[in-house]
Amino acid sequence: MANGNPIPYKIFLTENEIPSFWYNLRADMKNKCAPLLNPETHKPMTSAELEKVFCKELVRQELDDTTRLIPIPEEIRDFYHMYRPSPVVRAYCLEKAIGTPAHIYYKFEGNNTSGSHKLNSAIAQAFYAKKQGLIGVTTETGAGQWGTALAMSCAYLGLDLKVFMVKISYEQKPGRKEVMRTYGADVTPSPSTTTNVGRRILEAFPGTNGSLGCAISEAVEYATTHEGYRYVLGSVLNQVALHQSIIGLEAKAALDKYNVRPDIIIGCAGGGSNLAGLIAPFMGEKINGMSDAKFIAVEPASCPSFTRGSFAYDYCDTGKVCPLAKMYTVGSQFIPSPNHAGGLRFHGMSPILSQLYHDGMLEARSVEQTSVFEAAEFFARTEGILPAPESSHAIRVAIDEAMKCKKTGKEKDILFGLTGTGYFDLSSYRKFNDGEMSDSIPTDEEIAKALTQLPQVE
Repeated sequence: MANGNPIPYKIFLTENEIPSFWYNLRADMKNKCAPLLNPETHKPMTSAELEKVFCKELVRQELDDTTRLIPIPEEIRDFYHMYRPSPVVRAYCLEKAIGTPAHIYYKFEGNNTSGSHKLNSAIAQAFYAKKQGLIGVTTETGAGQWGTALAMSCAYLGLDLKVFMVKISYEQKPGRKEVMRTYGADVTPSPSTTTNVGRRILEAFPGTNGSLGCAISEAVEYATTHEGYRYVLGSVLNQVALHQSIIGLEAKAALDKYNVRPDIIIGCAGGGSNLAGLIAPFMGEKINGMSDAKFIAVEPASCPSFTRGSFAYDYCDTGKVCPLAKMYTVGSQFIPSPNHAGGLRFHGMSPILSQLYHDGMLEARSVEQTSVFEAAEFFARTEGILPAPESSHAIRVAIDEAMKCKKTGKEKDILFGLTGTGYFDLSSYRKFNDGEMSDSIPTDEEIAKALTQLPQVE
């Protein structure tokens, strides 16, 4: 879409309608993302520095903000054939139940064992680790979708996997843990006593239920202290958004067949991988003046990095060992309420999405958890799919937007990302059904306290 030229979708769709390229949205962004900084020197991270933590090819992808289309290796496309392309579904029953003139579509990413979109990047990152000759990889996981997806990918390629799972999710979702173990992963609740940073976090926050920031710190420490391992991340980073662009590319190609151009595109936002992938080609058109679509990032009120955070450099992890990223953040030391949906427990947001939001290209809304589960239940009863709590944040706002259309009588096309299924989230559904779920919203003082610990970057 550079210089107003659209991406040739049909040219690079394979015979199975799976894209043969990933789309790098950064190449078309007017304002590029700020560089990752060394946490000690506050200087831009070099490839050599990043390669101590990440795989070489993933570092190249992370730093590339000029190449628009990056070929998907044949080996990865072969794996994608097991579950892609994923369907774009029109929610006729939901539309009827609401009584809206809006047309509601969702891109369903739950039709694989991991139950989510995470597999799109997991297989790519595992492939590059295997190609580099590594023994294994380490990672963190919140709700467990990423850990499950990576376990599947590592089993497929014969790689070892060490997973640090956010403690509250480890305890609430034993089923997800067992799926990871079935695929051969070693799963440890985080923070743990097995790493130096884990012990420091437990000392500073006794009895903590953990956070993605805590788990990231432990996974990075393990990777950098064990020969033959590298760390891989399931969200936030540019490389992950790149791999997830397959979601938006498929959605765009499918909707183009029916001459549907979404007026509103909605996605849940924790670290941002799903949303970044879904909106990529549509946002590219908007950047180049070829679309006036509205984009909405939906985040939990209990971890409101967009709507109540600051756009600043911050640590990506609680232990302060990862590179600094410029993003919307509520502070790396902020730990969400244990009542909060596990997959959206990250304190910051994707640098790509953060820059787009800062530039006014993207809207953001925060929603309370009980309202999210009301929407999830309504969707399950009308569309027949039990959605993941994370996905249900997008469902909540999609319903809200459809209700606005009902009031105004305007016929709009709404697209949202249904990132996965909720069959491993039944403990949360039980709490909602039993009236035990409550909304936890951090105070201004709590967020302000966490933000005081942002690194001082000149």
